[in-house]
Amino acid sequence: MPELKIAPSILASDFSRLGEEIGAAIAAGADLIHVDVMDGHFTPNITIGPPVVSALRQHSSVPMDVHLMITNPEDYVEDFANAGADIITFHVEAAIHPHRLIDRIKQLGCRAGIVLNPGTSHDTIEYLVDYVDMVLLMTVNPGFGGQKFIPEMIRKIQSVRAMLGDRDLQVDGGIDAETAPAVIQAGANVLVAGSYVFGSPSYLDAIESLRAEQPDQATT
Repeated sequence: MPELKIAPSILASDFSRLGEEIGAAIAAGADLIHVDVMDGHFTPNITIGPPVVSALRQHSSVPMDVHLMITNPEDYVEDFANAGADIITFHVEAAIHPHRLIDRIKQLGCRAGIVLNPGTSHDTIEYLVDYVDMVLLMTVNPGFGGQKFIPEMIRKIQSVRAMLGDRDLQVDGGIDAETAPAVIQAGANVLVAGSYVFGSPSYLDAIESLRAEQPDQATT
């Protein structure tokens, strides 16, 4: 099982002080900074674009994990790579030629990942999984923070972990101290936590509580 990593999502942070929020999350032990990019088409919400990622890059001493919840992701990966993304993930539902897009992301010097919505079968990535550095499973339907974890995703996590070997398996949506043990036990090792971290009085306590929820058998 790969190392457990915590990736606070800035979607739940105070947007009026994003640089400070990123610094505080890193000081509290964040391994990655997760950036949710939404376009109002693929998701019913609009968030941020490459200029904001570029401005935030100077505040992040850990990898920036850019999650593209957008249509036509192939048109934007270069902009996000140039803005400072270290990891770029895109939705299989939005990509016309996913193999080509994975290759392009890697050519740009970033790690490449594929994302599945809750209703998309893991079988969809059977012929893609050997090419990616990471798989991200949405454990809520994308678009808004603070949603409730979908329990049926546990079986999906197990299935994708069996496909991935020792590469990173990330989960995003409804992750907190109650849901973390089950997703870690199922095989996830990168936990995206927005509301749970940035909504906590202590980012340090929130991040440490997620790490503490790792079951012993997941580390053996």
